Amino acid sequence: MREYPAGDDALLLDFSGQPSPGRAAARAAAALRAATSDGRLVVADVVAGAETVLVEALPGIGVNELGVRRVVHDLAADTTPDVAAAAADHLVVDTVYDGPDLDAAASMARCSPDELIRAHTAVLWRVQFMGFAPGFGYLTPDDSSDKSDIDLLSEIGRRDQSRPAVPSGSVAVAAGYSAVYPRESPGGWHLLGRTSRRMWDSTAVPPAALAAGSTVRFERTDR
Repeated sequence: MREYPAGDDALLLDFSGQPSPGRAAARAAAALRAATSDGRLVVADVVAGAETVLVEALPGIGVNELGVRRVVHDLAADTTPDVAAAAADHLVVDTVYDGPDLDAAASMARCSPDELIRAHTAVLWRVQFMGFAPGFGYLTPDDSSDKSDIDLLSEIGRRDQSRPAVPSGSVAVAAGYSAVYPRESPGGWHLLGRTSRRMWDSTAVPPAALAAGSTVRFERTDR
């Protein structure tokens, strides 16, 4: 892990040198949030990225760098099996796999559409970070998932040309990520299907169905 100052009141932790940088960043972010909740660490926010974690201090106080290092060091030294994924309550997203890019995505992965659907539903997905649009979670395969399924899905890149409008509820994949479009928006990911589950509701508390660190299972349905 590398550390970089981010202004006077933030510290950026870079896990890009780790064997599984995305997973390392997600675990560190979860540990830092837990330390904040139980009072071991006083920070304003912990923001996970694809391979980084931004730790924001309260204005004018500065980051407790020693405390941050202690939390991350304890996490790295913990050899207890990670059973969080197995014990967690996953958000289930019922999906109709009739997307316009299903065949093209399967071709990129060198498999049949049914094999692609099987892999997408077999993987346990974890929200690495939120972004792009309200309620849009960038999902990455949890380490508990079968490596062959992860490798198959990682073969699917972005579309050569983005769409000006992707329908709300579209279930998509690209570059090892999966996502559900919470509302109509432009997008360059491959659309595998659609769901009726609302990912963003401004009247709900919280408004987003997803949060960084939460887990998702996609389940195939015919309607």
